[in-house]
Amino acid sequence: MAESASIVTVSTAEGKFQQNIRVGQHRFVADEPLSVGGIDSGPSPYDLLLAALGSCTSMTIKMYADLKNIPLESVEIELEHSRDHAEDCVNCSNDDNRIDVIDRSIILRGELTDAQRQKLLEIAEKCPVHKTLENRIDIHTTEVRD
Repeated sequence: MAESASIVTVSTAEGKFQQNIRVGQHRFVADEPLSVGGIDSGPSPYDLLLAALGSCTSMTIKMYADLKNIPLESVEIELEHSRDHAEDCVNCSNDDNRIDVIDRSIILRGELTDAQRQKLLEIAEKCPVHKTLENRIDIHTTEVRD
């Protein structure tokens, strides 16, 4: 049986792209920038994906540092999403041979040894969202009628 996380509810809102998002007691909006027809009232879906990866990475690093008494003062993660065309993509499953790429830069602050820094970067690779994004993902869609 699959583990279950929070239920996320998303519904259309104002403008062409704006969406109301509800996660438990939290409410916020997603949108697209003006340049693509949105009203730029919130982060884009890819911004939210990057935020999920960045926040999970930072939490995972901080949790490990606290557990091992590593003098980590703070973590800052910067992420960027792009698509590369891969002419020699052997394992590509998409028709246009484009690979989604996420560049993740990690800033570790504190009086850390080189060994501690290296270990914290290794731990970043173990973040659950990172693992999910690298795994095969099955999305099951069901229409629910009112």
